[in-house]
Amino acid sequence: MVQLVTHATIGVSRIAEGVHQSVWGALGVLGRQTTEQTHGLTGLIYQSVRGVTHLVGKGLDTLLVKLAPLLESADNAKPGSPEREAVLAALNGVMGDRLRANGNPLATAMTLRCRGEPLDWQALPAMPGVTGKVLLLIHGLCMNDLQWNKQGVGQSDASEAHTEVQKLSSDHAAVLAAKLGYTPVYLRYNSGLHTSENGLELATLLEQLTAHWPVPIEDFSVLAHSMGGLVMRSALHYARQDDLHWPQRLKNIVFLGTPHHGAPLERAGNWLDVILGSTPYSRPFAKLGQLRSAGITDLRHGHLLDVDWQGHERFRRLPDKRQPLPLPEGVACYAIGATTAAKRSALADRLIGDGLVPLHSALGQHDDPRRTLSFPKASQWIAYRTNHMALLGSPEVTHQLLQWLTPKAD
Repeated sequence: MVQLVTHATIGVSRIAEGVHQSVWGALGVLGRQTTEQTHGLTGLIYQSVRGVTHLVGKGLDTLLVKLAPLLESADNAKPGSPEREAVLAALNGVMGDRLRANGNPLATAMTLRCRGEPLDWQALPAMPGVTGKVLLLIHGLCMNDLQWNKQGVGQSDASEAHTEVQKLSSDHAAVLAAKLGYTPVYLRYNSGLHTSENGLELATLLEQLTAHWPVPIEDFSVLAHSMGGLVMRSALHYARQDDLHWPQRLKNIVFLGTPHHGAPLERAGNWLDVILGSTPYSRPFAKLGQLRSAGITDLRHGHLLDVDWQGHERFRRLPDKRQPLPLPEGVACYAIGATTAAKRSALADRLIGDGLVPLHSALGQHDDPRRTLSFPKASQWIAYRTNHMALLGSPEVTHQLLQWLTPKAD
């Protein structure tokens, strides 16, 4: 049994390392290239996980506790450093549910952040320069808020016509703040938890935000990437169920590569390891097996609510039994999907998509009319020759956001 746990721990460390390599490689952080193994602090952490496991074999939870002081000891591992936060984000995405259940200090707590710091409700009234236009940005699986504004995110398989665009990258929030007057607020959360757990917690947190914001909120808009869109839909459902006040101020939601109806990489489990291994973004997940977190298994069909998963063994392959949840009334909802293909086709839409999310899922389309999300045609946009992670820094996406969010003249 000890040997089994030891091998499982080594496997998990390699999974987390693979996720982290994919994030670094996709975002081009500090000009680094994805290599066979990570280096510096990150490499030391993963090497220590495997080394201690080989020597001790005391089990996964004991080993994870040993990571906490390592993450705090090095100078370049101080809280808030991009490298440290990327490691924690990947680890929480892979097994954040287990970390929280065991009270592990590595579990990420949900926080709202502004200008690089967690929001302090007491200090918020004195924060200078805030506006009545709030833009909430919600990251996706295995990521964190710092990765919204990393430069160097290029498009994949770009044609010559896209060469100049590929050299550029956009900080969506910075552009929207400069041109439209939004104050960006970022969510950081444990993406390994059930979507509904994060949604319920976010609903409460946004109620506090609107109660403490220094000026009246006239425009509350949301930009959500990938899993973040599911968390937002869940939060809005629970907020309206509990008669919270913040949904009354919600004006726009832009879903950026959100798997509204799930992703085939999770539904396929271990059957399609070869396909999963074909992209750097899905490759680490091919090794997860039954170690993958609740957050990841929720991506099988796009679970949003407690009822979608409670009472079910989450590793069994069951048909889609989600409670249908339409787009919220009274809120302008927009969907951006991506495909690595140059044009649309049935195969590209349903299987290829952006490398992680099929295009029809990102656009809310479903064979069952009850599950179809009715985004108006003018509220849908497709990024071609673009992968899932490239959506975070695409200048073309920024341009589309400006078109949608710029107030229309009466």
